[in-house]
Amino acid sequence: MSQLPIEDVLPMLLEQLASCSQLILKAPPGAGKSTRLPLAVLQQAGLDGRIVMLEPRRLAARNIAAYLASQLGEKVGQTVGLRVRGETKVSKQTKLEIVTEGVMTRMLQQDPELDGISLLIFDEFHERSIHADTSLALALEVQEALRDDLKLLVMSATLDEQALGELLPEAGYVESQGRSFPVEHRYKRLADSVNLIEATCREVTSLLAHESGSILVFLPGAGEIRRLAEQLEPVVGNDVLLSPLYGQLSGSQQQQAIEPAPKGKRKVVLATNIAETSLTIEGIRLVVDCGLERIAQWDPKTGISKLESVRIAQSSAEQRAGRAGRLEPGICLRLYSEEQLSRQPATPQPEILRADLTALAMELAQWGCSDAAELKWLDVPPAIALGQSRRLLRSLDAMDERNQLTEKGKAIQSLGADPRHAAMLLMGQDNDAGAGATAAMLVALLEEPPRGMNNPDLHFQLSMLESGKLPKSRHYLQRAKQHLGKLDGHSSTTLVVAREWIAPLMAAGFPDRIALSRGRDSRYQLANGQGAMLMPDEPLADENLLVVADIVKTRQGDSRIFSAVAADAATLQQALPHLFCEREWLDWDDKKGRLTAEKQLCCGKLVLERRSMGEPDPAKASEALLNAVVRKGLKVLPWQRSAENLLERARCANEWLPELVLPAMDDEALLATAEEWLLPYMNGMKTLKALDKLDLIAALEAKLGWDKKQALDEALPTHYQVPTGSRYPIRYQVGQAPVLAVKLQEMFGEQSSPLIANGKVAVVLELLSPAQRPLQITRDLAAFWQGSYKDVQKEMKGRYPKHPWPDDPATHAPTRKTKKYM
Repeated sequence: MSQLPIEDVLPMLLEQLASCSQLILKAPPGAGKSTRLPLAVLQQAGLDGRIVMLEPRRLAARNIAAYLASQLGEKVGQTVGLRVRGETKVSKQTKLEIVTEGVMTRMLQQDPELDGISLLIFDEFHERSIHADTSLALALEVQEALRDDLKLLVMSATLDEQALGELLPEAGYVESQGRSFPVEHRYKRLADSVNLIEATCREVTSLLAHESGSILVFLPGAGEIRRLAEQLEPVVGNDVLLSPLYGQLSGSQQQQAIEPAPKGKRKVVLATNIAETSLTIEGIRLVVDCGLERIAQWDPKTGISKLESVRIAQSSAEQRAGRAGRLEPGICLRLYSEEQLSRQPATPQPEILRADLTALAMELAQWGCSDAAELKWLDVPPAIALGQSRRLLRSLDAMDERNQLTEKGKAIQSLGADPRHAAMLLMGQDNDAGAGATAAMLVALLEEPPRGMNNPDLHFQLSMLESGKLPKSRHYLQRAKQHLGKLDGHSSTTLVVAREWIAPLMAAGFPDRIALSRGRDSRYQLANGQGAMLMPDEPLADENLLVVADIVKTRQGDSRIFSAVAADAATLQQALPHLFCEREWLDWDDKKGRLTAEKQLCCGKLVLERRSMGEPDPAKASEALLNAVVRKGLKVLPWQRSAENLLERARCANEWLPELVLPAMDDEALLATAEEWLLPYMNGMKTLKALDKLDLIAALEAKLGWDKKQALDEALPTHYQVPTGSRYPIRYQVGQAPVLAVKLQEMFGEQSSPLIANGKVAVVLELLSPAQRPLQITRDLAAFWQGSYKDVQKEMKGRYPKHPWPDDPATHAPTRKTKKYM
């Protein structure tokens, strides 16, 4: 330990820690920032209170805690403690706690003054987990408002120093140079047609044959790891151990990948990006990097994630290569080109910009923060994603319209689980013991979905768990007992599944994912309006109603369902009546040419039952007609040019001038709010033909509001007055620059292209000949006058001799006339 590079900067670091409340440490992998520094600070910094160190990954947290405890000759739970999901090892003598996931955030929420804590350490901060970003934002406010003596230490191997320096402008800064052996970088770009697994298998076997040492292979996900292991198993010798390493494996399986290979054997560790940082995998000299990682990209519009394999950032490539030089000179084989790497971003996209923010929305509400921008962030959470999360929380009855937690929301937050899962646990608590046990077992499964399950039926998975036949059953049952322990009066409940409660409990946590069959091809519509599908040969594919848990967006359009349970509408309505409503629905029947009316039982956007109401009230014809418009789309409205122009200008303004805060004017938004802006102008209209008389301009102006319409007209005018005094229309189109068609001679004397949108957008000039044909298209008039105008002048002078073609058009008087009348 005394030889670790971090030793060289420890005196400076301890000095800075004594004088600064905030400190940034940059130290490459292997420097000892996770393994030597915490003990040095504990023993030498003279801090009165405890130290809490946040690790982004559970595997790293467990290993670091075990290592630090062993350095003191102790077990975890004595001087060095551990808190991760489902596992707590701390005692009265604990002075240093290693925590992960939302543990530090919960500490801050439960005791904002952090009584008895002197230092918070954020390790591997470059991973930019949403938990680390959230905890740092809350800690900065605590430091500013409540605890000016609290110290914060942010550590990383690859920091964005400029951004972090702006967030922590008064922080001290220490950099350790680290120590590593030379790593030879080899590049081998794979053609698009080459199978990644087969190519990786060839490279691994070649390295085993020609190089010494163990190999670490980086792959995007668990599926690729399993496939590569299957291909390698028959071709590697008995002296080679294949060791998978990814998050869903058991602790013992993960530990096997990290530990040294037995004497006389080598290891091939097949890992996801879990192995990039914090973990030292013994014996690694060779790294094979496929250059990909799999991330979940959250879509706030659908409320569904899309799993994407993306190219890794340059910092991640650096981290992966560094694994080959920990113990001796090594080799990193990159299965991509050096040029490809140079085009990748310097650092990965932070999780907070692409993740589901439902849990964060709960944390902010509990903190009393109605606007995320009130806190200090490296990246402010996106408002659109936060808005979607808050709508979900309102559907769970966890949040009110003021974005404050309801009593149920406070109860959900107190359980320390994902909000959806906590809502299920609460429903289990409010009912009989069978409901409580079933909720606890369901949540345990949903927290870490079993891998390799070909059956999406949660009923089946629970039966396997109950009988102990599910992989990792003991782990799941232990976690279920922990959940039960948090429920009032359920701690002694036996873990037995109550089948009748599975679907209602699921609907309590996933009300937006109740799914109704579309009657064909195993396709469903979710209560949030999105499409979903099962494979036709899968169990549940013939069910009429489902409640869906695990769902992923696919390239084909509909989202793929990976876990769900069959449901009965009557049972769900009885258990959760607030999710259902009855409404009278009026619509226009095109075939019959008349109004129809029916009473519908709805769940979100699903229509579960329809009953005819007989002859509808003619006075409600406009309402029915509006429903027809929403169903058919905006194209059925009478779009005159002036109305189209207003709509295009509003849409362009939303793109160019977000500060105007105009209402959303895209088709989806207009149809969703049609009752507010369109229905008042349809009074008395009873047929689609009557829509021809609709004053669409007035309706759109009402949608915008008078003040917004004035601001729009000023920033994006319909016409532009050229130097001759003529006014010509500006053509607007979303995604393109505005265009002004004008006779070239009328722009004489103009020094530069016109600007609109408060000076932000240059108008493209379509300069016309005397015959009104385009001569030149330019958005830089000054450059045209000085450049290609000469060619135009030479050609046009002979063709249109009666019109002026001066040598210096930038200073010539503009004109609409021929030379004779000038």
